[in-house]
Amino acid sequence: MKKIFAVVLALAMIVLCLASCEKEQGSKSYAANNTEYFIGATGPLTGGASSYGISVQKGATLAIEEINAAGGLNGVTFKFDMKDDKAEPADAASGYDMLYEAGMQISLGSVTSGACASFAEKSKNDNVFFITPSASAANVIENANAFRICFGDPDQGVLAAQEFVNKYENVGVIYDTSDPYSSGIFDAFKAEMEKLGAEFKVQTFDAENKKDFSTQVEALKDCDVIFLPIYYTEAGLIAKAAVAKGSSALIFGCDGLDGVADQIDETVTNTVEYITPFDVNSDAPATASFVKAFKEKYDETPDQFAADGYDAVKVIFEAMKAAGINDVTIDPSSLADKVIATITSSSFKYTGATGEMTWDASGACTKVPQIVTVEK
Repeated sequence: MKKIFAVVLALAMIVLCLASCEKEQGSKSYAANNTEYFIGATGPLTGGASSYGISVQKGATLAIEEINAAGGLNGVTFKFDMKDDKAEPADAASGYDMLYEAGMQISLGSVTSGACASFAEKSKNDNVFFITPSASAANVIENANAFRICFGDPDQGVLAAQEFVNKYENVGVIYDTSDPYSSGIFDAFKAEMEKLGAEFKVQTFDAENKKDFSTQVEALKDCDVIFLPIYYTEAGLIAKAAVAKGSSALIFGCDGLDGVADQIDETVTNTVEYITPFDVNSDAPATASFVKAFKEKYDETPDQFAADGYDAVKVIFEAMKAAGINDVTIDPSSLADKVIATITSSSFKYTGATGEMTWDASGACTKVPQIVTVEK
């Protein structure tokens, strides 16, 4: 009996060793036999943040269709797949694994910052290049393989502070302490305001208390401007609370306010503005062309997230073309090295739906911001 047990144990150890070796070899190589270039991503397609993910998915899909209709890259077409991460880090990580195992060669990362930080950690280990359309937190692009289309959180905070100084005497801020996007912009805003010697008042809320903003608005109702580095749903509630409290303050936000027009109506008498790289009413050729194509395909007006998703795919395509990629089975790490060298070169720039863009090794996108006034 002991002899039989010893043999069984030895066989088990051999099997485990072989499995371990296969796993180790698998982590070092990429064996997918793609017939199309494969761009992957994760984003919230269900849940409270689903409007962002769906918009990015629509914009990216439109870009893929245009690229393929024009012959792809040297005759090879592209495919795109977005897994639903519900804006949750764990789901973004599992989505990454599914995409990588299915043959993903290059990526749009994730749509929201928390999820994208998780995606970024996974992609770092495999050296998969990604350019996120909309994840704006600073830590999202800390790794060499990580880039983005949108403004970073610190950029928007600094821009807002510079817009307010010497223009408004009484400045108020309402931000979400539980959200990395909101807190990141606020921190940069605070630092820049202090640097400029400007004072401001602060009110906060968190994920558990974001339905009634009467207290916060009451405390800031005498302000000339109320800065909202938050998302459009809460911004709409704050704008309505401002009317109820008799505040005539300018409501001023960042790119997260794209969509606030659907949350307010003519009863909101306050002017609402926000910083964005995308103005749907722009007559710039690249922007107007995108808006026209999007409306024709989906019978709806695109938001900034759709434009960001569209531009992200087009940037990947243009970078791959400029890098001379001509192998549909290229592994992700080799592709990343070539695309990174190309996109960070001084000769590479892209003009798309969200303006003219360039990148350096930090992964941050340099482009000109616009301030859009919401039409109610």
